[in-house]
Amino acid sequence: MDTARKLLKRLEIPHDPKLSFSQQLITNEDLLPVIMEHRTWRGYNYVAFWIADMFNINTWMIVSSMIQLGMSWWQAWICVWLGYGVVTPFLVLNARPGAIFHITFPVVNRTSFGIFGSLWCVFNRGAMACIWYGVQSSIGGTCVLVMLRAIWPSVNDIPNSMPASSGINTRDFMCFFLFWLISLPLIWFPVHQIRHFFVVKMIVTPVAATVFLVWCVVKARGIGPIVHQPSSIHGSSLAWAMVVSLMSCISNSATLVTNAPDFASRARTPGAALYPQLFAIPLTCSIVCLMGILVSSSSQVIFGEAIWSPVDLLGSFLDDDPSHATRFGVWFISASFIIAQIGTNISANSVSAGCDLTALFPRFINIRRGGYIAALVGLCMCPWNLLQSSNSFTSYLSAYSVFLSSIAGVMVTEYYVIRKGHYKVADLYATGGSTWYWYTYGVNLRAYAAYIAGILINVVGFAGATGRTVPLVATRIYELSFFTGFGVSSVVYYVLSRVFPVIGAADKFEEVDESGYEDKRSAHTTE
Repeated sequence: MDTARKLLKRLEIPHDPKLSFSQQLITNEDLLPVIMEHRTWRGYNYVAFWIADMFNINTWMIVSSMIQLGMSWWQAWICVWLGYGVVTPFLVLNARPGAIFHITFPVVNRTSFGIFGSLWCVFNRGAMACIWYGVQSSIGGTCVLVMLRAIWPSVNDIPNSMPASSGINTRDFMCFFLFWLISLPLIWFPVHQIRHFFVVKMIVTPVAATVFLVWCVVKARGIGPIVHQPSSIHGSSLAWAMVVSLMSCISNSATLVTNAPDFASRARTPGAALYPQLFAIPLTCSIVCLMGILVSSSSQVIFGEAIWSPVDLLGSFLDDDPSHATRFGVWFISASFIIAQIGTNISANSVSAGCDLTALFPRFINIRRGGYIAALVGLCMCPWNLLQSSNSFTSYLSAYSVFLSSIAGVMVTEYYVIRKGHYKVADLYATGGSTWYWYTYGVNLRAYAAYIAGILINVVGFAGATGRTVPLVATRIYELSFFTGFGVSSVVYYVLSRVFPVIGAADKFEEVDESGYEDKRSAHTTE
């Protein structure tokens, strides 16, 4: 028993010995407001962050499904502009509390769902971040395979020693594991320092993508037939295809909308997390998607079919005894895509999972440990099996965006409409009936009622997405799931908060900490 107690003691995160047991359950250094020295992110860091996040294989390929629905390339590109242009303001709105009060998503979520009520939302998002870490690592493994083939073609002929039940062969698992392994050192760096990696990726990845585009266009002697291909659907069919495509872009960003405070908390000024993000996200996504369209269109001339996956296209260049120049080009571009996938995994998954797991187990986990746990889960979950059953995985992701939009609807309404920017930061780390965020034993029942309402309106439509017969109107509502989930949860939360007023509800919008937490901490530090 003593040995176990000593082991647990060694595993604990360093904390103030004056903290009570209940405070240790909700507080550690990574959950407290970010100190002044770590508020290092300027506007250009957020631009670099979004270039780093959006230059990835998923964004590159997102237009492919739109064109396969029958749209022309420019109609699909408009959907990308509209989708990311519409979702970005939601992201910026949700990032604002983090930029003003320098706190991460799990702590911001306490203001609306309660000190303990927030744990369910945090768990949901943390679990999803772990799953996505594995999926992105699996995709990164395919980039490693192409890069190794460019150096040693014999890699493609490694004999398989894995059983069929594993769902993978020895060659592919080796590449997946190598990608997973080279990602680990970057998880070590704290959030305020990892911004330098995003600046590096902002330079390397766009250069490689541009080289890839020029190479394919020159080799095809033009931009190919896809850009001349007209739309094969019209009228209402076209309209709803565009709606579905637009919503796929929004669903692709639903996790980022929710975790926006994580990186905004490191902003040097609130403005640094506002306008740079507002313009960088839709612009970067549209450029990446346009490159994907032009490269894939060129590939149809080169290989006789449109190859939408940049990894598969690079692999095709290595078939049939390529020249040394071709192998070097494939190596450089695939290595850049590896950097892209690592950056995406850090920005969207490891930091998010680290923040969430820190809130779930603050005595034992900080952001760094949480990031490594996400990596371990991503390895153990065998993510390649998820990608093999792509239809089920896509349905799961669509359903998950409903949960996240309902959470975001409550959070945005709480900050901008109910309390109108008024915070009591000290109460975010306290329990008891007199504090603002204790609600009913630490749970805000109003928020949960609104959250469930935002989910319920999409339940019938989700059943239709899984193959069941449902009314057309339910399908249409589900196709607008982000807006219906966000809107319903927002309205229900507003009504319930007016009928059953919360402590600290304000009449005038003013972003202020009524507890004076920052001043008190500064005074304590100087003492």
